[in-house]
Amino acid sequence: MTAAGRGLRLGIDLGGTKIHAAVLDASGAVVWERRTATPKDDYVGGLQAMRSLVAAAEAELGAAGLSVGVGGPGSLTPEGRLKNANSTWINGQRIEADLAEALGRPVRYANDANCLALSEATDGAGAGHAVVFAVILGTGTGAGIAVRGQVLTGPNGLAGEWGHNPLPWADPAEDPAFDCYCGQRGCLETVLSGTGLARDHALRTGQTLKGPAIVAGAASGDAACHATLSRHTHRLARGLAQVINLLDPDIIVLGGGLSRLDHLYVQVPALWQRWVFSGGLKDPVRTRLAPSRHGDASGVRGAAWLWG
Repeated sequence: MTAAGRGLRLGIDLGGTKIHAAVLDASGAVVWERRTATPKDDYVGGLQAMRSLVAAAEAELGAAGLSVGVGGPGSLTPEGRLKNANSTWINGQRIEADLAEALGRPVRYANDANCLALSEATDGAGAGHAVVFAVILGTGTGAGIAVRGQVLTGPNGLAGEWGHNPLPWADPAEDPAFDCYCGQRGCLETVLSGTGLARDHALRTGQTLKGPAIVAGAASGDAACHATLSRHTHRLARGLAQVINLLDPDIIVLGGGLSRLDHLYVQVPALWQRWVFSGGLKDPVRTRLAPSRHGDASGVRGAAWLWG
């Protein structure tokens, strides 16, 4: 029986440091997966690594002709060239077409945050909800939108590019305006990502600590680390309040390393009420905030689901 007949589909999560491939069966169960290091600054090497993963999956499963979906940074122009990727060596490349040529079959490429949204809308925390806004709080900050189980992209491929908007209701005395790799200043990514968290802590304290160390410090009673997390929570609440005012999603799903911070799911909804437009009425915000059900696997699962 063919791969399609068996309901198998392969997804690839193209990250800045690793490439994760997985094959799902018709029920969404993972029947094969593998990870390999991303060849940094090597576009051709990246294509070869993805081709090798597909070949390994097909050989080990005895399933030729697997559908292939890829989730990665940036988005495709109508001409098929990649733009806005923080892995800058793939910008301008025709990654979907080039991988399709290497594999001898059609390939679908989507932004990794869009894949998170699709995964969680299909069989994750957002299943059964009409509008899902999914956020990656990791090394960077990205977001994607799924409407009735379909990814929303737009004519510019920019739907959900929340991380490259300015922090709303900013206080110049409290909120730094860091330079962003996109060329702007004060983007949400520069303060809400794990990188931004560490940068903000260093600005305030002079200490060079990464996100996990800041979280551990706050848990052990370090006042400076606790204050850094508090500022981050406050900024996230403001950023998501703006999303609710614009999109009014049923649920906001958080993925990425910082999504594991349990306090966010209590404190952020308590805070965002202040900025969500209510016309002065004490009307509770009905949008839910939840962690992704599939965690780090959401990106690769969403890539596989690009083929339905």
